[in-house]
Amino acid sequence: MTEIDSPAQIVFAMPRIGDPAPEFTADTTQGPINFPADYKGKWAIFFSHPADFTPVCTSEFITFAWMQQQFRDYNTELVGLSVDGLYSHIAWLRTIKEKITFNGMSGVEVTFPLIEDVTMEVAQKYGMIMPGEASTKAVRAVFVIDPAGVIRTIIYYPLSTGRNFDELLRLIKALQTADAFGVATPADWRPGDPVIVPPAESCGVAADRMAGAEEGLECEDWFFCTKQISETDVENAIRAK
Repeated sequence: MTEIDSPAQIVFAMPRIGDPAPEFTADTTQGPINFPADYKGKWAIFFSHPADFTPVCTSEFITFAWMQQQFRDYNTELVGLSVDGLYSHIAWLRTIKEKITFNGMSGVEVTFPLIEDVTMEVAQKYGMIMPGEASTKAVRAVFVIDPAGVIRTIIYYPLSTGRNFDELLRLIKALQTADAFGVATPADWRPGDPVIVPPAESCGVAADRMAGAEEGLECEDWFFCTKQISETDVENAIRAK
């Protein structure tokens, strides 16, 4: 954090992947929150939206709430934020439940916490305010935070574009698979697809791989080898965490 021009003007450095998630306490629609301490031992998707009572945000909250149990199946909790106040949040979430249908989903109750941030203090800590988009609204930021409180993924969407929630769930599965098996996941990976093993770290290992000495590996070249992990093994490993 650095000061510019005057003590009243504070600039927060945007957090990066691998950094500890910035800490804060706040009021939410589910009571006070101490973040990320309250989520120790769990994964968290911490996301921002521009404003209550807006259509794109409404479609996103319905989808997140509808999929909440799917994320919980992978030890992942949801936490939302906008710079609106608590009473506005409550009124909006009641409207969603009582009046709004989206993609066949209706009567949806949002039970994950939605943070009020009228001072924009939390949004500033996480780099959610981007003046090129709006100086008084948070963009659609997504932070995936692991059970140790470390930021593992950062995604930003503009105000006009709703998020892809299937991708967010796929991302959680990919991160947990990488941790559980010590592998990487290739483009468009889904559980059950081949995973990428770490590159060979010596000429001998590289030669062995290309000669087929390591059982279960399929190598295109010494640096590009994959192995099969069944969808069942993936699901069992990451759900057990």
